[in-house]
Amino acid sequence: MKTLISCAYNMDNCCVELKFNDGSMIAIDTIAVENEIADNMYQRSELDYLIYNDPIGYADLILNGDSETYFKTVTECNSLDT
Repeated sequence: MKTLISCAYNMDNCCVELKFNDGSMIAIDTIAVENEIADNMYQRSELDYLIYNDPIGYADLILNGDSETYFKTVTECNSLDT
């Protein structure tokens, strides 16, 4: 069983990197993820918040979570036209 040793955002390559005790590593390209799953600035902002403040939560959301349900729960996009 792999044990997670570290999880951090690497500004040099714009990836959230997960390192395991067996020497393996997963690098999540944050730009590609934003381009693929974020539809508006609120969703991009939420992803950015997770990248910098909770990289483990970000990795869990991207690798195991349901991003659509997550975005519906935490973001709300209101039209400025009233």
